[in-house]
Formats: sequence, C-alpha cells, structure tokens
Amino acid sequence: MVERLLIKALQGGENTKIMTFTGKKIKKMPSTLEKLPALKTLDLQNNLIPEVCPEIRTLTQLTSLNLGNNLLEAVPEELKYLVSLRKLHLFGNRICRFASGVCDGLQNLILLNLNNNQLTWLPQEIGRLKSLVYMSINHNQLAIIPTELCSLLNLVELQLNYNQVIYIPEEIKFLKDLQKLLLARNNIKALPNTFCDLENLRILDIAGNLIQMFPPGFQNLKLREFYCEGNPLLLKRPVITTHHKDIWSLQISGRLWPTSWTTQHLSKQNRKVKCAVKGKCHTKNELTSRFVMDQLEEKNPLLMNAIDSYPQVRDIISPGKKCAICGKPFLTIWLECVQFIHPSKNCKVSRNLQLVPVQILICSYRCFMQRSPNVFGVADA
Repeated sequence: MVERLLIKALQGGENTKIMTFTGKKIKKMPSTLEKLPALKTLDLQNNLIPEVCPEIRTLTQLTSLNLGNNLLEAVPEELKYLVSLRKLHLFGNRICRFASGVCDGLQNLILLNLNNNQLTWLPQEIGRLKSLVYMSINHNQLAIIPTELCSLLNLVELQLNYNQVIYIPEEIKFLKDLQKLLLARNNIKALPNTFCDLENLRILDIAGNLIQMFPPGFQNLKLREFYCEGNPLLLKRPVITTHHKDIWSLQISGRLWPTSWTTQHLSKQNRKVKCAVKGKCHTKNELTSRFVMDQLEEKNPLLMNAIDSYPQVRDIISPGKKCAICGKPFLTIWLECVQFIHPSKNCKVSRNLQLVPVQILICSYRCFMQRSPNVFGVADA
C-alpha cells in the first residue's frame, strides 16, 4: 500500500505538494522523499516510526509535518533543515529530549505540539523559536519552565497541563500577546506578581494546583474564562474564637519582628487564618526608602536627577510596592492580607467559585485599620 502511494506521488513529478501515510504501520520513513522537493505537507501520524530518515532535510519547502503517535525518542536534529516549516506535530511519541541544534533552523515555526511525551526539561534553545504562536506540551513531566521560553514574544497560546511544574518564572510578564494559558494539574503554589502584567490574557486554567490566593492586581486581568477548582484556596468563613494574644511574624530585611494578633479569624478547612496588625517596627532604612520612592512618585526634580548618579539606590528601591490602602510606596515592611473579590459577571469560572482570594499588601498599622470589611490579614495558624 505504501509503495503504491509513493509510486503515485512520484508519478506526479517534483510538483507533488501533499503526502499522507496515516495509520499504515510504517516502520521506516521512505527515503524517496528526497525526490519530492516541492512537498508542502507530510502526514505520517499513527505509524511505528522510531526515527526520521536523513533525506527529510531536502524538504526545504515543507510547511507542515505530522509525526504524531510514532516511536520517536527525541526531537530529531534533521528537522533544523526544514527552514520553511510552520506546523510541527510530535504528540504521542516517547520524546524525552531535544537533539542539539534542532531549534536553530525552525525560525518560521508557529505551532509546536509535544503533548503526551516524556519530557522532563526544555532546552535553553527553545527561546530561538521566535515565531512560535501556539505551543502545547500537555501530559509530560516538566518541573521547570525555562526563562528562555518567556522570550517567545509572539506566543498567543501556551498549554502545560498535566506536568509537574513547581513555579512560574517572573519573566512571564514579557509574553504580552499571550491570550490562553493552561496550567491545570501541576504543583504550582503561587503565581508571581508579574503575572498580572499579562494584559491580553483571556483564558486561564490553573485547576488542580496548590494555590491559596492570587497575586495583587489579579482582579484587573480581563479574563473571559477562569478555572481554579482543586486548589486549597483561602475561604471566607467565620469561626468561633476566644479573645487572646498571639505572635505574628513579619519579615523585615531578613529579620523576624513580633506583632500582635487581633481576634478576627478565617478558616480554610482545618486551618485558621488570622487577621494581624503591625506594631512599631519601622527602620531608618525603610523610612528613607519610602521617602525616596514617594518623592520619585511625585517627580521631585532633585531626586529624579540624583537617582541617575546612584544606580545602587535605584536597584535597592526597584522591588518597591504600593500600599493597597493609601497607595504610598514601601520596600520591606508590610502586612500580607487577602481580599475576597467577586468574579467578573462576564467571565466563565469554575463551578461554585463565588469569591476569589487576592493578595494585597498594606504598609502600616494605620492603613490596616482603614481597610474594608472584606480584607483580612494572613498568617499560619
């Protein structure tokens, strides 16, 4: 059968554009492919191919290659010669690595499907696929998303469901065109604050992870679909408590400072989340940093000119944040709080999701006392 199809294709001459050998139990790619230099589409899915033939490198006009559901163990090096390739399907193989240099020639690739393989890592070279728009690596064993992936500025859709991803790199903020991000069934404990810079994100699936609350500004994302079931989200649920004092630790410049508890409580299953207030623990460095950041916010000309001469100061204050109550900047002294926000009515959300816990940071006891009734301090019980 395969031979007859090849003969028919060859009879069509060098201008043959499409070849399909799906489910033919092929164990070896036909070397006669080199006689079809004008080939645009090659479909070899659902076969028994363990490796690609060297002759494939002659298919420099190929734009679509489907090798899904075969026996490949690596993303083959020969693919780097397919300089016109735009769509590459390698799902359902045994792929556990990328051959060295394979990404170098795939500068026109816009779609990469590596679902259902055995990848535990992605090479740094993945960042060379600058034209990539759609990337799907579901059902693998990835633990880390390399920062180089975040340099793929044309990405619109990224799927990483059913992996072992622990965290999302802060560099994800550079994916400004990202509209769809699927991260379901991983081991992610928190999303970085920079996640909220994804202003074009419309679909987010973070179900089945270890997230308790979402980063500050999360509510400003214009999501149309949001799924988060199966996470240990903080719940707004009153419990009976007695009036007593306890200790809450506030991290300041590497030190732990004691503060007192109030007696407002929340519970999440068997865990209590207590509302904390901060005592007098400002340091001179913090006060100085706040003054500098505040003056820069107000565009003080003296400080704006001086800051250019002191790059070390700029580096120190660059991680500064703004108080969710007063809007003033702060550096290292703050209260971690949670605010419960209703999902947008225009957003399709997980079933039974009524309130989304969003982290907010408050700079002082005074601001904490001015918070809304829907804001609570957070600490371990």
